[in-house]
Amino acid sequence: MSLWKVAWRSIQQRFLVSTLTVVSMGLGVALVVAVLVVYGVVYQSFHRGGEGYDLIVGAKGGREQLVLNTVFYLSQPVGNIPYDFFEELTIGKFAADVETAIPVCMGHTYQGFRVVGTVPEMFSELKYRGDKSYEFAQGENFEAENHFDGVLGATAAAQTKLQIGETFQAVHGSGIGGRTHKQTFTVVGILAPTGTPVDRAVFVNMYGFHDIHHAESLISGEESEHHDGDDHHEHSDQIKEITAALVCIRQLPPGRTDVVARAINNGQAAQAVVPVRVIADLFEGVVGKLQWILLGMAVLTTAVAGIGIMVSIYNSMSDRRHEIAVMRALGASRITVMLIILMESILLALMGGALGLLLGHGAIWACSSLIAEWTGVVVGLLQFQTIELILVPGLILLAAAVGYLPALAAYRTDVSKSLITTP
Repeated sequence: MSLWKVAWRSIQQRFLVSTLTVVSMGLGVALVVAVLVVYGVVYQSFHRGGEGYDLIVGAKGGREQLVLNTVFYLSQPVGNIPYDFFEELTIGKFAADVETAIPVCMGHTYQGFRVVGTVPEMFSELKYRGDKSYEFAQGENFEAENHFDGVLGATAAAQTKLQIGETFQAVHGSGIGGRTHKQTFTVVGILAPTGTPVDRAVFVNMYGFHDIHHAESLISGEESEHHDGDDHHEHSDQIKEITAALVCIRQLPPGRTDVVARAINNGQAAQAVVPVRVIADLFEGVVGKLQWILLGMAVLTTAVAGIGIMVSIYNSMSDRRHEIAVMRALGASRITVMLIILMESILLALMGGALGLLLGHGAIWACSSLIAEWTGVVVGLLQFQTIELILVPGLILLAAAVGYLPALAAYRTDVSKSLITTP
């Protein structure tokens, strides 16, 4: 009989204690797995948001606040930049370096989701997650001349339950005590899920976004005509400010992104930030540190479970001295007996690890709909993080460490005394 089978039989003989030990280890490993997977989800959610464009150009102020507001639709706008400066990006002094510039306007919400004023090119010219194009699950993109049309992100559409052809009214500000504008927008498209903050936003025509400020005066007759029939250029004259611009730089020659950013930052009208860098700093400075704290607590929990294995096996040694003495009398060496105890510890740890993997990934999968709703990242049952590969060798080392003391006790068992002891 192999030593592994002997160790397995020993575990079976102490079924209840062994089961409790495995469950304890499994819960510790499940906590580690949950922290690693959630960290991976948050990492993807953070870093996917700023992909697809090179610069964010906005008002002078906090770089982090500009990124949080423009990329993640959080916080409040830093301020506005003149529309004339935006035209410097498209037809002015920066036009030679700028491939695409998309204006965005903030300041309204609908049922807790940010309403973003922009142009149709947001979804036809920009990419997300590097090289993916936006697709519509239902309907189509709004058109520049239709000022009161809107497009919903996947999560926003699911939670607001708006359908193609239905209308909604934006609320000024954060929505808490804000004034509801009387002008309505019509849903013409619903985006397919992207796994980015775009899923949690409502997009409307930029000209309609600005026109709703004048909707009440239009209704009261203070303005003589509705502007839906005007073309793009006529409305660009009316728009005095925008919140920010999403800019793609022509990368010929390489490094032009930093050159353009420095040129904009040296002026007084606006600032330019590289979103992926700011996001990386935010992630490492806030989320990264929190992740290490949680991971440390999870590892500590696993270590305590490992100590439980040691206590379980060590407490059983007094009942197993006769068994060990019989094995020695039948020819087993001290090293052989010691190895059996170590193998028993390793088996318990590995079974706990397998249980922990199932529990951890099962719990994440069970919460996958909530995770997708909150972050836009879809998590599957078999979605692993590469760092999880260290769990198996780590558990083996832990089991060897905690099993050494009871193995040493088995090694030192006095055969002559133990043989005459009634089992």
